[in-house]
Amino acid sequence: MRCTGIRWRDGRPAWGWRDERGGTRLSPVAVGGAVRFAVAADGLRLCGGVARGGRWTACPYAAELAPGARGDQCARCAALDRSSSVAADTRADDPRPYSVYLAYFGPGLRKVGITATVRGAARLLEQAAVCFTFLGEGPLMTARRTEAVLGAALRIPDRVASEAKRDARFRLPPVERRAAELRAAYEEVTGLGGSLPDSLRPSPFAPVDHAALFGLDGVGAGPDAEVTALPPGSVLAGTVTAVAGHDLYVRTAGRGLLLVDTRLTAGLTLIATSATATTVPAAPVRPASAEPRPLF
Repeated sequence: MRCTGIRWRDGRPAWGWRDERGGTRLSPVAVGGAVRFAVAADGLRLCGGVARGGRWTACPYAAELAPGARGDQCARCAALDRSSSVAADTRADDPRPYSVYLAYFGPGLRKVGITATVRGAARLLEQAAVCFTFLGEGPLMTARRTEAVLGAALRIPDRVASEAKRDARFRLPPVERRAAELRAAYEEVTGLGGSLPDSLRPSPFAPVDHAALFGLDGVGAGPDAEVTALPPGSVLAGTVTAVAGHDLYVRTAGRGLLLVDTRLTAGLTLIATSATATTVPAAPVRPASAEPRPLF
């Protein structure tokens, strides 16, 4: 089976796996647990194909992915996927209700986004939101309009760079302050009143904090290095200290704390190993800034 990276299911992280017929399984990832694998000697990294409507189709080109690609699809499969995608605004007629959320990633880092209401908080876990609250619910175009209004009126972005999220994780304020900053942003939004679409059904302020789930409460210094590739035969061995979105933090013997963007594992065959020495290549990580960015 080939790895599909970290997946969040039922509020918990797990390694995803897919066989050549599309069969899938999950294996849990636990903070404090061990991770120990070697990349198959052939190092072949294959496109994950397209999953749509509960069905999976293998890549018709059997395309190989570049070692450093942060995704599991070749360019042609990715284009096909986006031809029917809410994110790409190609499904404007989607009849499902959508929730608008306000997410907080650290001092000065917030974003607005939308997710199908049926998915609950799954999208927030995938995006590694440290805490969040829902703002309201409505049809897709209502949710999109709300997102646009908040961007124009309050300059709340709909994207936060991965680098900024990672930098903020290791200088988080206490949980009470996180909730207070999120509430301040929520009150900014609700203060817009009639500027928001009438068809948006408002949600009360109900903050959800993921820091403990991610393993980020009470952490010390950030990672020493970030894994840059997973070449054939290389080994990753250590203890999971945190997992946020698709990022895995592994304490290793002799190499310190490594950040692993598990999107690099998608399409690879990973093999359990008894080796204890980590050999994957990694580059030093710039220390996080000591000064928090202003919230507004």
